[in-house]
Amino acid sequence: MHALPFSDPCETVPPQAGQRIARGVARLMCSHGFAPVLEMPLAGKLRADVMAIGPKGEVWIVECKSCRADFRADRKWQGYIGYCDRFFWAVGPDFPQEILPEGCGLILADAFGGEIMQMASETPLAAARRKVVCRDFARHAALRLLALRDPSP
Repeated sequence: MHALPFSDPCETVPPQAGQRIARGVARLMCSHGFAPVLEMPLAGKLRADVMAIGPKGEVWIVECKSCRADFRADRKWQGYIGYCDRFFWAVGPDFPQEILPEGCGLILADAFGGEIMQMASETPLAAARRKVVCRDFARHAALRLLALRDPSP
């Protein structure tokens, strides 16, 4: 008798290419002393793929792009610049880097890590905006951690 293929209903969906890049970026950020949050909501309908706060309070945002079509579909990325000190693109090794805008940082990443290929130019946040961004980051991170411990508080 042949066994029928078994599909576990609790099995998770494999991560998409952009999610694998974000995981590598998060590992890179941690290796530099930054605390990253993935899929960080910002004002309005903005959502940064990775936002990280550094040891000196610096705020970096990284947008992860898996292919040319993914990059071309993103019309909101310039809105992220007002919420960070440095803005980066993170791409895989096969991404056509020549289509990325100048002046932004560049990270090459995969699911296991990443490397900063070009440091982003620094545009320090105004003190009032930094306070709001850091407060929102802390609240979101704390609520996400709580949801892991108690999914329905």
